[in-house]
Amino acid sequence: MTRNLTKALLLGASLFSYSGMASAADVTLTIESWRNDDLAIWKDKLIPAFEAKNPGIKLVFQPMAPTEYNAALNAKLESGSAGDLITCRPFDASLELFKKGYLGDLTKNPGMENFSDVAKSAWSTDDGASTFCVPMASVIHGFIYNKDAFDSLKIEVPKTQAEFFAALDKIKADGTYVPMAMGTKDLWEAATMGYQNIGPNYWKGEEGRLALIKGEQKLTDPDWVKPFEVLAKWKDYLGDGFEAQTYPDSQNLFTLGRAAIYPAGSWEISGFNTQAQFKMGAFPPPVEKEGDACYISDHTDIGMGVNAKSKHPEEAAKFLTWVSSPEFADLYANALPGFFSLNKTAVKMADPLAQEFVSWREKCKPTIRSTYQILSRGTPNLENDTWVESANVINGTDTPAVAAEKLQKGLDGWYKPAK
Repeated sequence: MTRNLTKALLLGASLFSYSGMASAADVTLTIESWRNDDLAIWKDKLIPAFEAKNPGIKLVFQPMAPTEYNAALNAKLESGSAGDLITCRPFDASLELFKKGYLGDLTKNPGMENFSDVAKSAWSTDDGASTFCVPMASVIHGFIYNKDAFDSLKIEVPKTQAEFFAALDKIKADGTYVPMAMGTKDLWEAATMGYQNIGPNYWKGEEGRLALIKGEQKLTDPDWVKPFEVLAKWKDYLGDGFEAQTYPDSQNLFTLGRAAIYPAGSWEISGFNTQAQFKMGAFPPPVEKEGDACYISDHTDIGMGVNAKSKHPEEAAKFLTWVSSPEFADLYANALPGFFSLNKTAVKMADPLAQEFVSWREKCKPTIRSTYQILSRGTPNLENDTWVESANVINGTDTPAVAAEKLQKGLDGWYKPAK
């Protein structure tokens, strides 16, 4: 054997051995999630961006069907077979996992300072002392409108309730379009895109929501009844047979160009962009009168936590610090227009409709849906009852005052505010 050949073989052996050691040292983190529609975004954009800057850490995104997630995740956590990183649903489901010791405490993890208390509220203990998931995204409520319809009828975007109803009257009088696409058959639509959409302008967002939790306000107070009074007036503008109209019916009515306004959640943006053949715009919930402060439902939707029993806690913490960064915020929000970053660093959206929604944060105060934290833990469930009563008010089968009384009575049956 020649000297050079010997050297080459030795060099090759040492390189082989080094590469074997390097790959053996790689840590693989598995992400559990219900967002099976996000698989391509994680594989093509998010994972490559993280791995490029963090050699030695590999990521595997492992989604499952949304309806199976809670039960399957609980079973995996109990058996010790869950992944290192846990995609977190908001509020009680994740809080329960933290209380059982399945989710690690992230309060002091680097990057958590990039989120407001409102952003963290969906993944914090009731007293706000501990946070157990990094806030990833929220959805914003408002109204999407058909720009072609507004232009042809010479309607300005409404800023006040008077302007809003004047616009609806003009659309109805013209007769070309159903003024507003919303039905009451599925119940949740009436509450989520109705009551929770316009309500924060009356109960003053977080101020009213927290006062309700503390027992300082009641659902029978004027600020909580008023949104029902406004909803009751929507009945005349929803078109024939709205009582039998489902959520998909409402989506189709709008995207086919047959309705002028759609009470919306921002999650509709991607779908509407592909389905609607007309120009769209959006406006925030109109205020009662000019000069009033505006509030928007900027509702916490998805977060990311760490499995407390992960074998790679340091690498998982490093990944979550990246999820807390402006880089992740920009990548995620622009990959999923309508799911907005909760990071304090503002993200410029490439999609114009998404940018319109997120721009409201600059002028309106954010809040979350009033029923989601603490107040829907008992029986009867306030969230589900709000669905029913919002539909009843629009249908005209309950007055706003009666609806509010029913909700407060149900809450009083089990909820005693902490003193």
